[in-house]
Amino acid sequence: MTTVSPGERPPGTPRWPAAPLLRHGALAATADSSTEGARSREAVPDLRYSDAEEQLRAVARDLLADRSPWPAVLARVDAGEADDVPLWHALAADLGCAGLLIPESHGGAGASYREAAVVAEETGRAAACVPYLTSAVIATTALLGTGDDLLAGLAAGRLTAALAIDFAAMPPAPDEGGMGAWAGGPWPVRVGPPEDGDAPGLARLSGTARGVAGALAADVLLVPGDGVPLRLYAVAAAATEVSREAVVSLDATRPLADVTLDRAPGRPVASGEPAARAVAGALAAGAGMLASEQLGVAERCLEMTIAYVKERRQFARPVGSFQALKHRLADVWVAITQARAAARYAAACLAAGDPDTPVAVALAKAACGEAAVLAAQECVQLHGGIGFTWEHPAHLLLKRAKSGSLALGTPDRHRAALAALVDLPPPPGG
Repeated sequence: MTTVSPGERPPGTPRWPAAPLLRHGALAATADSSTEGARSREAVPDLRYSDAEEQLRAVARDLLADRSPWPAVLARVDAGEADDVPLWHALAADLGCAGLLIPESHGGAGASYREAAVVAEETGRAAACVPYLTSAVIATTALLGTGDDLLAGLAAGRLTAALAIDFAAMPPAPDEGGMGAWAGGPWPVRVGPPEDGDAPGLARLSGTARGVAGALAADVLLVPGDGVPLRLYAVAAAATEVSREAVVSLDATRPLADVTLDRAPGRPVASGEPAARAVAGALAAGAGMLASEQLGVAERCLEMTIAYVKERRQFARPVGSFQALKHRLADVWVAITQARAAARYAAACLAAGDPDTPVAVALAKAACGEAAVLAAQECVQLHGGIGFTWEHPAHLLLKRAKSGSLALGTPDRHRAALAALVDLPPPPGG
């Protein structure tokens, strides 16, 4: 893998040089040409990482290692400060990762979900306390089809957004993407009439959305309003009519919050069928990119465990030489290898708008969620006593793996969805 050493850069050059590359669209052009060439040669997309994607991985990993080492993450979790604002600004604005999915016409990189998946892997590896998944992927995807001015603020890193939906919500099946499913919700937020002096088109929203990821760090909340037709509203998170209450979360590096609106002013950004597609597309993209994040968690756990069993000695030999441990680590490696193929296929399908996207996302979310939990559990256990201590980062990865497997649909729910998508009959007597 190509690495970039900060010490080798000429004086005066940016420490994280990917941002100009992203802003000028070179990364997207390289990846797109590689993908198109692969599709012309084969029936399936090329699942290998392009050179541009590896360069993006290198600078993202470099930044996260420098700005968010394990001691810093542990200290932040200890202090209850899960949102690392300086790190997010560096990743979003300086590196340009917040605008990966946003077209160049709105100030973004004009890249694709393939590049977004690479960054998701790296934030998973580092258990980074940043709202990348919730803002740069889920909320951004919800806005992509609207052309709303919020996209420019998100691309520049000036704004952070969150979709006000329970983080456990399952992406809808393809036949549920129409207005029939989404208009009938029922959504917890109700739409009321405007007040005197409100701008034209403004509505007043009331209700509570529970378990919203990224809400505490968000400047803007994207709220589906329960009405006919369905509308997606933009609400200022700092408005006096909005309250955000943190809830206990298994993963302290990704806090959840209950968001309560009390006649909060909301500006519609999409209405009717486009709003339904925006919400459905955001959840599907979130599940696909969460699978890549889980892949990053699993890979980091396996790397840490292999390094430890090579060093830890018992009976005058490394514990990694014991056949039983080799078998366990081999099982983890196989699960990760399979999960990587599924995650890459989901990212490629999302990038190309492939009709197979629902199948790919369901497969990836199920495979990567289980691989991450398996790798994290083995990481804790094979580290022995040190793996169970608060001072070791293994518990951060285990919590990120488990909470991620439950978010946006559990592996069991995605397997059930996958069975329906491919017309797989139930088992006899099932």
